[in-house]
Amino acid sequence: MMSACLSDDWTLCAEREDISAEFTRLLTAAQEGGATIAECLMIARQLGQGDGQSWHRQWKKLAHANRQRAEAAFADGHLATAQRNWLRAMNYYGAAAMPLDLADERRWVAVLAMQECARRFVAARKPAGDTVTIPWVEGHALQGYFLPAPSANGPAPTVICVGEPGHRKEEFLFKLAPHARERGFAMLALDLLGDQRDDYVDMLLQRRDLESWIASVMDYLETRGDVDFDRVAIVADGWGSSLVARAVSQEPRLAAAVCDGGLWDLHERSFFASRLAMSDLSIVPVPQSPLIAASVDCPVLITLGEDGWLKADRVRQIVEASRLGSSDVVLKVFTAAETGAAQAHADNPSLANEYIFDWLESRLGVAGRRS
Repeated sequence: MMSACLSDDWTLCAEREDISAEFTRLLTAAQEGGATIAECLMIARQLGQGDGQSWHRQWKKLAHANRQRAEAAFADGHLATAQRNWLRAMNYYGAAAMPLDLADERRWVAVLAMQECARRFVAARKPAGDTVTIPWVEGHALQGYFLPAPSANGPAPTVICVGEPGHRKEEFLFKLAPHARERGFAMLALDLLGDQRDDYVDMLLQRRDLESWIASVMDYLETRGDVDFDRVAIVADGWGSSLVARAVSQEPRLAAAVCDGGLWDLHERSFFASRLAMSDLSIVPVPQSPLIAASVDCPVLITLGEDGWLKADRVRQIVEASRLGSSDVVLKVFTAAETGAAQAHADNPSLANEYIFDWLESRLGVAGRRS
């Protein structure tokens, strides 16, 4: 059984790094209501060692159970319990899809079930949210969940939450939405896949105008009466590229941005320029070209885990160099001693998101309103 592989550092299965990483993600999701630790450990005891098929079956079964509890609670008028169970079911369906091939029909079935749970959760909130479709390019539209601010007293500061091109938006409903709600923000959880299957990401990555999605999103938000358009920020979740940083550099209407600031673009260029000489690919040479964030009009926050893929000392040098101009770039490095130090803060995303949304609150608050 896979439970014999569960080590002291929560590594579930040494021979399946993807499964172990997903299990860690599920455990940390419990902090924000996206799972329960007891259910995660129960599944770990039931899994076959290194068996992706067993993983899919067990998480799908657990997702069904949570979804049924949600529907029963909703029918009885217990909206809080229904919402909690929809969130967990949504996350567990996503976990069930994870090890399957992109073209596997079972993966698409799990994604559709995940999205239905998300729609049910969004519609049951107070105030109710919307599932939105945003025109982008011919033949393809963006999809998202718009969650209004908890107070209906006029237009509210709004945060756009987006991941990499192949990242699904549903995770943001438990991972980021509580932080936005607690601070009085509206939130748009967004992905670039729209209504396409996961293998559509290959088509997205071929687009030369990939970053143009941000203009479409801002155009949409400008039409909403419940959005304070002078106070719209963006958060790039789990960044592994400079997708959002490149988009932000093309969009002057944003009030603040949390992203990699262009570090990955610099890393890739430095790597290819010196790949024959480099012995440690995790080291980012201090480049001659400027950080994207240095040319962005709005304040930028870059958060980094010291145990992540990029070396923190090199990143500090790059950010310090970018401050020679007039740009407002803030770097926060999370250390192993405080947790949140893994790549994309995977070991403790709650800690990182508290810092991120506090920073946004200081930028989007009344005192930070644009003139």
